[in-house]
Amino acid sequence: MGWSLKKILVTGADGFIGSHLVELLVEKGYSVKAFVHYNSFNSWGWLDEIKPKIKKEIEVFSGDVRDLNGVNEAIKGCEMVMHLAALIGIPYSYHSPDTYIDTNIKGTLNILQASRNHDIQKIIHTSTSEVYGSAQYVPIDENHPLQGQSPYSASKIGADEMAKSFYLSFKTPVGIIRPFNTYGPRQSARAIIPTIISQILSGNKNIKLGSLSPTRDFNYVSDTVNAYLCAIKSNDIIGEVVNLGNNYEISIGDLAKTLAKIMNQEIIVVQDDERLRPKKSEVERLCANNKKAIEILKWKPLFHGKMGLEEGLNITIEWFKVNKNLSKYKSDIFNI
Repeated sequence: MGWSLKKILVTGADGFIGSHLVELLVEKGYSVKAFVHYNSFNSWGWLDEIKPKIKKEIEVFSGDVRDLNGVNEAIKGCEMVMHLAALIGIPYSYHSPDTYIDTNIKGTLNILQASRNHDIQKIIHTSTSEVYGSAQYVPIDENHPLQGQSPYSASKIGADEMAKSFYLSFKTPVGIIRPFNTYGPRQSARAIIPTIISQILSGNKNIKLGSLSPTRDFNYVSDTVNAYLCAIKSNDIIGEVVNLGNNYEISIGDLAKTLAKIMNQEIIVVQDDERLRPKKSEVERLCANNKKAIEILKWKPLFHGKMGLEEGLNITIEWFKVNKNLSKYKSDIFNI
């Protein structure tokens, strides 16, 4: 039986990457159950914004990954799980680390336990490049030491190790993909690219940022979600950790200049102390070795290198220029 005939549970489906993944899976003919975070507004997050034609094809389950009973209910009738649900804001993790442990580690444990209960055939767990901390060498491969330089990254290391332990202890069919910085339409205001774009489009000339020297390796969102599609089809991902990245890095300062140039705006970058991470918590350099993704997933980023980054930024800027999209962002405050 082909994977296209099977039902896939997507956790974090209401989020940035999750909503794009749901769209792609439906377009490719997969049956999708979208796990969204329960709230009293009956909001489905970014799924509320997707095309009606796609929305009517999905089954939506409202719950909380921290609740094992709810996870067990959500997973019924599914054969595969794409686990993206997580708390991801680094500044907020300094404020409320307990919540990150509950959501990222306990939530992942619940997914793994429920998957065992229901004989799930494949779980793709989502990691993050932040687990590496500041690069000890570049490009960073999957053997690079892990270092929790923030409560967020520590919680994701814990989640990753929990996933590995279930594979080694119980032969749970789980694979881990580790995206470097993903960007694109719908990304949270707490991320650097929406922060810069929304400030410029709101008419600000003085753009408030944190540290300008750290470098990042950016993936356009369609490349990231295509990697999940490759992981669905790959038998070699089980028991493995795979980096998703461009093998191209750019500093935050140069990124701001690039965005200003594309948007034809003169800006002054102002370092805002409120936006600075504690000194030893800042991850100074991230640049991916994506050789394993090419070999195991047969995946390559289409938005590659400097030209690919600028192409993806152009698409992202055009999305933000739409008033109903920009209006969702509070550019005048620091979003933690």
